[in-house]
Amino acid sequence: MAVPCHHLHSNLGLRLRPGTSVIQSPLLTASPRTSNSIRWPTVRCGTNPEQQEALSKIVEDRVEELLQKDENKELLDKLNKASERVELAREELANIQRQEMEALRMRDYVNQLETRASQIAECQKEVLEARKILEEAEASLDCNADALQKEERLESVKAALISGLVGTVAAAPIYLSQLDVSPQLLLQLGISFATCALFGVTFRYAVRRDLDNIQLKTGTAAAFAFVKGLATLGATSPLELNSESLLSHALDAAFFVSQDLLVFVFAAVTLDFCFKTRVISPFPIKLLD
Repeated sequence: MAVPCHHLHSNLGLRLRPGTSVIQSPLLTASPRTSNSIRWPTVRCGTNPEQQEALSKIVEDRVEELLQKDENKELLDKLNKASERVELAREELANIQRQEMEALRMRDYVNQLETRASQIAECQKEVLEARKILEEAEASLDCNADALQKEERLESVKAALISGLVGTVAAAPIYLSQLDVSPQLLLQLGISFATCALFGVTFRYAVRRDLDNIQLKTGTAAAFAFVKGLATLGATSPLELNSESLLSHALDAAFFVSQDLLVFVFAAVTLDFCFKTRVISPFPIKLLD
C-alpha cells in the first residue's frame, strides 16, 4: 500500500522529499534504542513502479536486519508476552463482567423471592384473620341459632296455650249440655284442652308464612276434627250389622266430627288473628319479623 513519505520518516528515520510515496511493510517497527545506532540512508521516492519496488526491497531488508538483532528479539518477545497478558486481562475482565451480570441477575431473583415471600406472608396473615372472623361468625350464628330456637319454642308454647284455652271455652257449652257428672265433664274439657293445644302447635308449623291460604287453615282444622270425632265414636256402643246400627253410628260420627270441627275452627280463627296482629309470631320467626 502506498503511503506518504513522512510516515516512513517517523518510523525508520528516512529522509524523503515531500510529495513522494513508498511501500509500507506491515512488519516495520523500530525502537528508540535501535534508531540511534543504525545509520539511515536518504532515499528519494518517486512514482515510478521500479523505484517503488526497489524502495520496498530496501525497507524489507532493513526490517529483516532489525528483526535479526538480539535486542529487537527481546523487545518482540516482551511485546508478545505483553500482548498475551493483555489478552488474559481482557479474558479476566470479560469473566468479571459475566460474574457481575450473574450477580445482578441473582440479586434480582433474590429480590423477587423476597417480594413473593412478603406477599405470601401477607396472604397468610389475611387468611388467619379471615379464619378468625369466620370462627367468630360461626360462634355468633350458633348463639343466634340457640336464641332463635328458644324463641320458636316460646312462640309454640304461646300458640298451644291460646289454642287450648279457646278450644276449651268453645267446647264447654257442648259438654255441659251432654254431661251432668262433674268428673266426666272435667275429663272431656281436659281432653279438649290437650287436643286444641296440640292443634295450636301443629297449626303454627303447618300454616307457616302462608297466612292467606284458607284451604290450608280449614284443612288442618278439619283433619283434627275428623280424627277426634272418629275417636269419640269408637268409644260409644259397638257397631251391629243392621241398618239401624249403621245409621245410628253414621249420625253419631257426623255429630262428633261437626262439634269438634266447630271447636277447632274457633281455635284456628283465634290463632290466625294472633298471627296477623303479631301476638304470636308465625313460623319461622326470622323470615317474618
